[in-house]
Amino acid sequence: INMENASGVKEFILLGLSEHQGVQKTCFVMFLFFYMIIVAGNLLIVITVISSQHLNSPMYFFLCYLSFVDICYSSVTAPKMIADFLVENKTISFVGCIAQLFGVHFFGCTEIFILTVMAYDRYIAICRPLHYTTLMTRRTCGRMVIGSWVGGFVHSIVQTLLTTQLPFCGPNIIDHYFCDVHPLLQLACTNTYAVSIIIVANSGMISLSCFFILVMSYIVILVSLKSQTSKGRHKALSTCGSHITVVILFFGPCTFTYIRPSSNLSEEKSVAVFYTVITPMLNPLIYTLRNEEVKSAMRKLWSRKVGSE
Repeated sequence: INMENASGVKEFILLGLSEHQGVQKTCFVMFLFFYMIIVAGNLLIVITVISSQHLNSPMYFFLCYLSFVDICYSSVTAPKMIADFLVENKTISFVGCIAQLFGVHFFGCTEIFILTVMAYDRYIAICRPLHYTTLMTRRTCGRMVIGSWVGGFVHSIVQTLLTTQLPFCGPNIIDHYFCDVHPLLQLACTNTYAVSIIIVANSGMISLSCFFILVMSYIVILVSLKSQTSKGRHKALSTCGSHITVVILFFGPCTFTYIRPSSNLSEEKSVAVFYTVITPMLNPLIYTLRNEEVKSAMRKLWSRKVGSE
């Protein structure tokens, strides 16, 4: 594929979150802080899960990958956005723009699949506890994670190829802080109706079908909890509660953005902050604060580190 296709556009100008100087400086400090929390918090989870003997159940195996994907996902957009708060000309090359679009969809879609797999894992653990070890073997979990990555890759390739085929002949100003499908469609100098239908269908189908699976699995889980003891019910609800919180925070804004043809981009970019920055930042907090096992594993890891020095 010739990246700089029929288009005369070699680079795009991103308007960013705000054009107000003072606001930008505040945003720089705030988002730099957020991004540091994202990387530190998620890395801590990855290290804790890998180095702890107790956290070897499928739930933590998936959590480890979710945290890894979160780091990658926010790293596609956040560092560029943070750096852009300090410069006048927020430019991005055509190739850089397409790479960003690919990364956002690749990691975002992989995250959706991993969240769905985690819901399935909770469903088996709570509704079919006796079959749990035979159904959720290491091999099965590994396949599910690989499937999530492959699914994310296929989805992203479709979005990227459809976008790179469009001619761009200027204007080249994107009212967003990263390159995404909708803003680029609006800049293409051709009728993008057909492409936008395919793109909305592709994203919408994935997020809606996964959301449907998630909702169904939680309804089944909640119904089956009626027959359990109050202690068992409490434990199940606390592990599911954190998962449901993450799902709502991630899927809500994501679905809002990708399931409808875009109209208002300034609305879209404030919503995008949610799933590119806020959710990856909250994930480690949500999962660790509500989970005793992770907390105690972190304490052990910490005391080992401190003790060995």
